[in-house]
Amino acid sequence: MIIAGTQTQEETFTLEEILAGTKSFHRLILWNDEVNTFDHVIHCLMKYLDYSEGQAEKIAWKVHTEGKCAVLEGTFTEVDVYRKILKEEGLTVSIE
Repeated sequence: MIIAGTQTQEETFTLEEILAGTKSFHRLILWNDEVNTFDHVIHCLMKYLDYSEGQAEKIAWKVHTEGKCAVLEGTFTEVDVYRKILKEEGLTVSIE
């Protein structure tokens, strides 16, 4: 049955995202960039991922010095929620 006026929004995924969805264990990776300040990164880690200030500072330094850091582990669905939130905040994140 087709209901007049009903529309759905289609979301597209990359091959990497589809393959990542088949694994049971995923990591949210925070990447270094030249845009975000240490303070913004620390704020986001504390606000959304419930890190303490000290933990968030250590992660920010690791991202700065090593280029990336895993900040969350879980199912694809769990990790993807936070990927979207941190991406909205302007952070560079991906799922492995």
